Amino acid sequence: MDTELLKTFIEVQRTRHFGKAAENLYLTQSAVSFRIRQLEQQLGVNLFSRYRNNIQLTAAGERLLPHAEAMLTALQRARQDVAVSAEQALQLSIAATANVWDAFLLQGFINIQRALPGLSWRAESMGKDQIARQVLERHLDLAILFDAPKIDEMQIDKLGDIKLLPVTTFASNNAAEAMQQQYILVDWGTAFDIQHARFFPDLPPPQLRTGSARIALELMQQSGGSAYLPDTMVKNLLADASLRLIKDAPVMTRELFAVSLPKAAQRSQISDIITQLRTMLHSTAK
Repeated sequence: MDTELLKTFIEVQRTRHFGKAAENLYLTQSAVSFRIRQLEQQLGVNLFSRYRNNIQLTAAGERLLPHAEAMLTALQRARQDVAVSAEQALQLSIAATANVWDAFLLQGFINIQRALPGLSWRAESMGKDQIARQVLERHLDLAILFDAPKIDEMQIDKLGDIKLLPVTTFASNNAAEAMQQQYILVDWGTAFDIQHARFFPDLPPPQLRTGSARIALELMQQSGGSAYLPDTMVKNLLADASLRLIKDAPVMTRELFAVSLPKAAQRSQISDIITQLRTMLHSTAK
């Protein structure tokens, strides 16, 4: 199967718009439509339902999506593995959700790279369900997550805790006032959502929901607002009074886990990286 057809399918699924997909792929809209028809003819099914400008995956399209992502990821990794130089004979792939990269992993990954210069890397940001699939399918060597999947085939190692602080740009730093205006709800996972709903049952709908703490912080600095953000991200801003703690809102914590396969080919390197990440997380928590 032509991988360009799969790339086009994924882009149309992502944008839900043939014109936008065509722009992103540097194709004409008719070329995108033709590729989708080719793929549908090869598979013998309709992949999209089209109602005016509303484009949705059919049930067949939903089933194809994880396979298409897996095939393209496998091809990309094969190309990277073949291209790795003799000096970088070992390649490792690591992934996390956007908020994990923001809260801890970016700096931890930079430090790991410096400590292990002989490795070639692939680093990805993606959703937790996609991450779990790719670990199981051996397209990822290591994943860092707040909500570890409950899958017997996976090895789950706790790295430590991330402390989430309620912060605001407003002078009124009590929860009743600060969290009622321009509140940004950052996605810190299922356990956080449960605690948050228990502590703030009467909170109005947030101004914004986002999976990226960096987006939340940038918006707060530009336009004002309040959010739960990791202490590693805001400690300097609290020190210079750019942000204030919401004094009567609870500090929350999230457990951070490393997810891998126990019989991975690079098991010793993965275990060493997990140990280093755990040490780094503990040092930042002090």
